[in-house]
Order: sequence, then structure tokens, then C-alpha cells
Amino acid sequence: MTAIPRGRTRKAALARAVCALFVAGAGVTGCGGEDPDAGTNGVGKLPPAKIQSRTQSAAEAAGAVRLSGAVVSNKRTYKLDMQLKKDGGTGSVTSDGVTFRLLRVDEHLFINADADFWNHQGGKSDDSTSDTAAAGKLEGMYVKVPKGDPAYQQLSVFTDKDVLLDGLLSLQGELATDGHHKLNGVRTIRLTSDKGAGGRIDVSLEGKPYPLLLVRAGDAGTIRLTDWGRDFTLKAPDKADTVDYGQQLPSS
Repeated sequence: MTAIPRGRTRKAALARAVCALFVAGAGVTGCGGEDPDAGTNGVGKLPPAKIQSRTQSAAEAAGAVRLSGAVVSNKRTYKLDMQLKKDGGTGSVTSDGVTFRLLRVDEHLFINADADFWNHQGGKSDDSTSDTAAAGKLEGMYVKVPKGDPAYQQLSVFTDKDVLLDGLLSLQGELATDGHHKLNGVRTIRLTSDKGAGGRIDVSLEGKPYPLLLVRAGDAGTIRLTDWGRDFTLKAPDKADTVDYGQQLPSS
């Protein structure tokens, strides 16, 4: 048997070590013929359309999820931090520098905000003192949004897990995969549309194939999806903390 020169052994070991460091840091390729999908849930080996289908199915079946980041819609940016599940959601939305909280339990939707928010929404009348007093009464209260109000349709979307995820996770255009990556230590496969111009999604290769990061097409926002399946308490506010607006909310 021919002995392997010690120098060659050391070089091979060094090469493996450098490769391992590169993969751990970037998470983009395997080395020396290693299978990047070894020990994963296997979706990385599927065609792009099936990866998207598996991802959407996993998201739909999950009991809960947290969305955080920004969404641009109709040239308006909404910063979200929402916890969602089947029967409602709760969290905060920021738009035009104004932050308010949303809470939906079943079909009942509430807004919780400070006086500045209500002054901003209602505009200014000739009686600014009256405006300020009215806004002050709503500050910190859970204001119930009438179901027939246009604001209900606009805002309830942010609390509807199925509707929101269906819109966010449906990449349009030609699907492709763009390598293996790592996101907060979790191995992912990146799914792109139209070479990234149509958006991209990082899908977990560990456990269920949940979407973990979404970059929307046309710089329309970036969303992180975390806490998949982690339940949270969702209940209607106490009556003492609730105001039934009883009429159409300000259109803005």
C-alpha cells in the first residue's frame, strides 16, 4: 500500500476546513461533492413550482405566524408587526409616521391609538378645541370599526392570516431557485421570480418548509415571517376600554 504524503493530507484537511467555514458563513454551496440538501426536509430538490406549492400549503396549515417588516401598497408604506392566526390577529401598523394598533377577534375589529392619530385621521374643523377633546376621548381606547365601513375592509386585511399570506406568497412570473442560503442559522432554499425582479422567498429547509423571508417585487417591501405555529392569546378588550364608534370612520 502506497503511503499518502503527509503534506498532501494536511492540504486536504485545510481545504475541507476552509470549505466548511465558507459554507457555514454564506450557506450557498456544498464542497467536494457534498449534498447541500443532506439532512433537510428535501424541498430544495423539488422543481420551483412545487417548492412554492409546498411553502403555501405549510403556511396555510400553520396555526399562527408573526409578520414584521414593510409593505408598499398604492405608493404608501405600511410598517407591520402583526401576530396572526385563523380567528384574528393583533399588532401594530405604522403609516406616514403615525402608529396604531389593530386587534381583530373573529369579525370584531378594533383600533387602538393615541390622540395624535385621531386628530390626524379626522382632520381639523373650525373648532379645534372640540377636535382635540374628541380625540382625547378616543386615546388609548379600543375603537370598534363598523363592519360595513370602508376602513374595515382596508384594515382587516392586516389581521387576516389567509388573505395576507395568499397575497404575499404568490410569486408571479418565471420561478427558479437561487441557491442554498442561511437565515438566522436556518438553512434555506431561495425561490425567485423573473430572476429576482418578481420577488423572492427564502424557504426553510429545516422542519416544515415555512417561508422565512419575503422580498416583494418592485421594491414593494420586505417581510420576515417568524414564530410559525406559536400560539398567542387573542381576546376582545374589556367593555370599559371599548368605544363603539357607531358611524363611519374618517375616510383617511
